[in-house]
Amino acid sequence: MKTQIISENTIMVYFTNTIDAETSEKVTQALYALQNSLGNFILDAIPSYHSILITVDILQTGMSDFQQQVEILLSQSSSTARPLPHLEIELPVYYGEEVALDAAEICAHSGLSWPEVVEIHSQTSYRVYAIGFALGFAYLGNLDSRLQMPRKSTPRTRVPKGSVAIAEQQTAVYPKASPGGWHIIGRTPISLVDFERENLSLFYIGAQVRFKAISRQQFIDMGGDLNTSEQIDTDKRAKS
Repeated sequence: MKTQIISENTIMVYFTNTIDAETSEKVTQALYALQNSLGNFILDAIPSYHSILITVDILQTGMSDFQQQVEILLSQSSSTARPLPHLEIELPVYYGEEVALDAAEICAHSGLSWPEVVEIHSQTSYRVYAIGFALGFAYLGNLDSRLQMPRKSTPRTRVPKGSVAIAEQQTAVYPKASPGGWHIIGRTPISLVDFERENLSLFYIGAQVRFKAISRQQFIDMGGDLNTSEQIDTDKRAKS
């Protein structure tokens, strides 16, 4: 672990360069330690795969003093770290052809049938490694090697809200309609961002996530939207 002052009020904490559960656990442990012990001096803390970017309240402390406190705190907490309890989040997903916009491409690349793809994707437990890109967008890993594939060479201009997607070693859910270059494998009827919740996002760093395959009718009953006409029209305009 090392720290580096990035600007007049931000500091970066670096861990290893690997993307794995062990490194993610170190980041999660450090994040909780920082929030619990130095939270009065922190305006924001953004964790990633192997680092934490901290925005410091410089009206409360100097950067050099804060950096020293961070290094002392994390060196002490690393020697006494214990596994944190992580609740498992279960997210219902409809993998039907209406919403699995890249089903044919995924099958062609993997050499698997669609039922095999769905089974592999829904039987894996994923860890929340990072949250970014958009509020509620979580990077989940690690994706089974049989489903790993590069991002799309030409991103979609609009991916429907709730779309579940895969790319490289990761899977993710789009919390709102937005551009995206991941391969769409299904859709969830659950809203990922709730402003009534203390934690706006359904996801949090270190959590375990499982996808539960549901039927078309279950998806509709849970408030899911099957409409893809806007997406198809947008793609057609992009190609014209």
